Amino acid sequence: MNRNYLLIISLLSVGFSACNSTDPVPSQPYDNGVLVINAGNFLDNNGSISLVQRTSTTASYDIFQKENSRTLAGSLSGYAEVNEKGIILVDNSTAGKDGIEIVDARTFKSLTSIPSTEVENPRAVAKATDTKAYVTCWDVTGDFSNFYKNPGYVAVLDLTTNKLTKKIPVQNGAESILVIGNEAFVGNTGSGMTKITVIDIATDAVKQSIEIGRNPELVGLDVNNKLWLYAGGEMIRLNTQTKTVETRFKITSPNASKSPSSFTLSADKKTIYFTHSFYDAADGYLQKGETYSFPIDAAVVVADKPFINRLFSGGLGVDPQTGIIYAGLVPSFKQAGYVLRYQPNGTLIDSVKAEIAPSTFFFKK
Repeated sequence: MNRNYLLIISLLSVGFSACNSTDPVPSQPYDNGVLVINAGNFLDNNGSISLVQRTSTTASYDIFQKENSRTLAGSLSGYAEVNEKGIILVDNSTAGKDGIEIVDARTFKSLTSIPSTEVENPRAVAKATDTKAYVTCWDVTGDFSNFYKNPGYVAVLDLTTNKLTKKIPVQNGAESILVIGNEAFVGNTGSGMTKITVIDIATDAVKQSIEIGRNPELVGLDVNNKLWLYAGGEMIRLNTQTKTVETRFKITSPNASKSPSSFTLSADKKTIYFTHSFYDAADGYLQKGETYSFPIDAAVVVADKPFINRLFSGGLGVDPQTGIIYAGLVPSFKQAGYVLRYQPNGTLIDSVKAEIAPSTFFFKK
């Protein structure tokens, strides 16, 4: 047989073998790391998103502007990812300029923008299914005498078309949302409402409301699949199967003027972290306080021994991969903030300079 013919056959075999092998998906700039959602100064409309790699002490700043040559033009209130699409909630200080940006989560290139003619005051976003996300909204607000003048709603975002398909009416001041199984639980803030709403994900319809307490805020699901909330000055544990409250208790403190906020669960879902703060009139109404923790089996919580002797006005998050605590430090709303990282035992690891008002975190794979 001709040697040239054998060489050609050999090369073709190698080529076909290469085509049939499973090649790894090429890495993109934003496949890994932690996204820092910087709320920005609300009146300056300068919210942004930074990327911090888990082993780095520097951040990549304003990655949306970097990839799209334009800013997000608003304060940022939320971010989530569904099936490699990133959903950014934009809350502009000027009425009629809110919106939702949908990006490729791996490249951060814009896919589409949903304007305020379709969504008003978006607050939080959660994955409902692989092709659907829920966005809580306040709707159009009023003046300070009647700020939450309209009932809130949950906007249904179809991610096969990148369009809103429905608005599910819920309580005033719709805010926090958590998807558990085939249901979504919706809390509220500031409106004085006392119930959370449960939505059936299959039908995009309200199933029921549950009496919890004033302005219920969803904290998260613990290791026993119980939902924790903070409402009416109390910590509350809810059985999501029976829809009944199992326990409630107040967080007490030697300083009665302190109030808890910024709740988050540890990576193993057995501990709740929170900040405890007050405004010191003697010091020009500066916000002061510390960060505390308690186990989910606690019957009484007294905030007298700080877990971290520092207050984080930018919020808390926990990396599910490492258990490391991320805390946002906001010196002011006119200068860059910082992300401080702590071991699960409260030991400081390092700090990373972020942008204005680092408020929440999204932990990528």
